[in-house]
Amino acid sequence: MARRENPEINAGSMADIAFLLLIFFLVTTTMDVDSGVSKKLAEKTPPDVELPKIKQRNIFEVSINRNNQLFVEGEIMELKDLKDAAVKFIDNGGGVGNPIGDAKEGKECDYCKGERDAESSDHPNKAIIAVESDRATEYGTYVTVQNELLAAYRVLRNRLCQEKYGMSFTELEEAFKDSQRKDNDLREKMEVIKKSYPQIITDVDPTSVQ
Repeated sequence: MARRENPEINAGSMADIAFLLLIFFLVTTTMDVDSGVSKKLAEKTPPDVELPKIKQRNIFEVSINRNNQLFVEGEIMELKDLKDAAVKFIDNGGGVGNPIGDAKEGKECDYCKGERDAESSDHPNKAIIAVESDRATEYGTYVTVQNELLAAYRVLRNRLCQEKYGMSFTELEEAFKDSQRKDNDLREKMEVIKKSYPQIITDVDPTSVQ
């Protein structure tokens, strides 16, 4: 009786198929990207420099506890209300600001449209937003809070830029980018707006926020 031979499977192209599948999955797979907040870190203060005294009314206290609850000035607040509260604080204009440029004395904010409450910030260049979070605070909540605070500055910068130059600050930035960052006139206008509403957001070391 003749012996039957088992048919052989041609595996010569299996490596090529595996390689093609690998390329396919690398191209089609989406990767999660961590979100973050772009910030310029403050330089360490030299030991021989005397720090200026900051009045409590010029500090806007924001804290996030371990349950991701938001507190502003010690009172619980909904996240959707944070931007408007920050705008109100920054734009209060209740006193005299720090000297700008070569000026020897500060001036009142003549472009602020706030309530000029004596118990709130003196000037946008004195208004400090202090953010404190618990060590157990979710990173996503922290980033969302930071974005709302940055949005408050964007609102104020857009408004002032529209009044002075007939375009929003966002449009001004885009025009400057389109000039490949070479248009000095646009650069100077951007600096004016930034100095008018400087972003002063400081992070307090994480603690156990109740």
